[in-house]
Amino acid sequence: MKTFTVIITAGGIGSRMGATIPKQFLEISGKPLLFHTLERFHKFDPSAEILLTLPLDWQSFWDELIQQHKFSVPHHVVNGGEQRYDSVRNAVVVAQGHFIAIHDGVRPFVSKETLQRCWDSVQKSNAVIPVLQVKDSIRSLDAGKSTAVERSLYRLVQTPQCFSKELLVQAYQIPYDSSITDDASLVEKTGKEIQLVEGNEENIKITTPLDLLLAEQIANQQ
Repeated sequence: MKTFTVIITAGGIGSRMGATIPKQFLEISGKPLLFHTLERFHKFDPSAEILLTLPLDWQSFWDELIQQHKFSVPHHVVNGGEQRYDSVRNAVVVAQGHFIAIHDGVRPFVSKETLQRCWDSVQKSNAVIPVLQVKDSIRSLDAGKSTAVERSLYRLVQTPQCFSKELLVQAYQIPYDSSITDDASLVEKTGKEIQLVEGNEENIKITTPLDLLLAEQIANQQ
C-alpha cells in the first residue's frame, strides 16, 4: 500500500473567470494550470498516488491536452460528481494510500515547505490543514449590522487538507449538507480535532482574471 494518496479536485466550471473553458485548463507559463499542480506534488513525493477528479464531459479534453503537451506525470482520473463532496468521496473509495491529501486543482503554487509540514503533521495527528494569518482588518455581519472582530482569532484556510484514510472513510459516511464547506469541516463532524500548520502566501486559489495575472508572475519568478 502506498503511504500517501493525493486527490486533486478539478470539477469547477470557472464562471467567475469568464473563459470559454474551465479555469483548470487555462494556460500559465505555456501549459495548462492543472499540469503545474500535478507536477508540484509528483516532484515533492514521486511515490505518492495521484488521483484527479474530473467531470465526465471534460475527460476527453484532458486526454487531448496530455497528448498535445506530452504530459508524463503518472495519475488516474476519477469521475467527478455533482458536488465537490461527491468527487472526493468517489476518489476516497479507490485511494490506496494510508494518508490522503486533498488539494484544489487551481492551487498550483503550494510550496514544498508547506507540503512537508502537512506530510509530517498528518502522520502524528491524522487531520491537518495549512492556514495563513489574516492581514487585513475584518468585520462580521449580523442582521445587516457589521462589527469589528479580532483578526488574530481567525485563519485563512488553504489546501492540501490531509487526513488518515480511515478517518476520511468514516467522515464520508456523513450525508452532504450546505455546512460542509471543505473536507476539514466534514471531518470535524466526526468529533476529530483539526491541527493547523503554516501555509504559504503563493498558494493562491486561481478564481478570477486577476488571480490568473498574479499566477503568471509567480510562475515566471519560480
